[in-house]
Amino acid sequence: MKFTIDRADLLRALNHVHSVVERRNTIPILANVCLKAEKDALALTTTDMDLEIIESVAAEVSQPGATTVPAHTLYDIVRKLPDGSTVELSGAASDTTLQVKSGKSTFRLGCLAVEDFPRMGADEKFAYSFSIPAADLRMLVDRTRFAISNEETRYYLNGIYLHAAESDGVAVLRAVATDGHRLARFEMPLPDGAKDIPGVIIPRKAINEMRKLIDEAGDAIEIGLSENRLRFSFDHIALTTKLIDGTFPDYDRVIPKNNDKVLEVNPAVFASAVDRVSTISSEKSRAVKLTLGGKTMTLSANSPDSGSASEEIEVRFSAQPMEIGFNSAYLMDVAKQIEGEGCRISLSDPASPTIIQDVADASSLYVLMPMRV
Repeated sequence: MKFTIDRADLLRALNHVHSVVERRNTIPILANVCLKAEKDALALTTTDMDLEIIESVAAEVSQPGATTVPAHTLYDIVRKLPDGSTVELSGAASDTTLQVKSGKSTFRLGCLAVEDFPRMGADEKFAYSFSIPAADLRMLVDRTRFAISNEETRYYLNGIYLHAAESDGVAVLRAVATDGHRLARFEMPLPDGAKDIPGVIIPRKAINEMRKLIDEAGDAIEIGLSENRLRFSFDHIALTTKLIDGTFPDYDRVIPKNNDKVLEVNPAVFASAVDRVSTISSEKSRAVKLTLGGKTMTLSANSPDSGSASEEIEVRFSAQPMEIGFNSAYLMDVAKQIEGEGCRISLSDPASPTIIQDVADASSLYVLMPMRV
């Protein structure tokens, strides 16, 4: 195998694929990137057996071939090469090393047999296929992934639940994430081809890797869905992931229907005030108390070690005065998702779930469980 490639092109592709590779691997081949050079392109593949990324990039191939080399090592080498340089990679079929040459720098990397490199779903048949605008998919991820649970025992909450649903008689594609303390829901018009898709749980790692790629995507991202796997593809990149094999809980049951006390506030002002006041709250609870009455809301926090803090901001609230407490980090996570100038907070009582929405955008809905303060 022998080919020459622009350093910037190789670095960009390695940057996309190398993060799939775990730093600690009990299976040596999984620490490698598979390089396959043929015609005028180089295909790079990495996998952790649950997630696979394949990216093709233009290259001058003088001798086709394939091999695997340590992914992080190759990435670090290319990253440290000078801007504007070209890289030549070469190795004989009988050799167990790959030579990486650029200018006066030469490296030799140990190779493992390409035949041993696992391929995920190479023959997978995707029963469903549909396209989503890149901007919509970016919003879907950003509005929900912060609520994904990190609790491994409830593995079925370790991802985003994607499914077809109905909202006010309109078919929508809906994404939901929850960790039991908060819930994020986003919906968009149902794309053509997605009508009968089953509900699937996309793992956190796949979501995060895909989110890194979206910003460089074109206008649309193709999604293929089978019983066990999901594939995102655009331009010269394909990301395939296993789905979480579990049942997502009935999230509709935790969304309150009769929260009649409505508070409206500027989300940027609210988030800034929560951030300042929570400086005092204890690291463990991060609790902030909201005292509501008339046209003002007082945010306060107390800590045996740090003291106390309070701040008053203007709001719209016509119900009877009340006090309610929340985890400040959860409040700020939600407030950051609201891009308009109005945030609507629908309350019932200090012990019941609270709904937060953007006044100007009904596509997102957030539910927060209050805290005792």
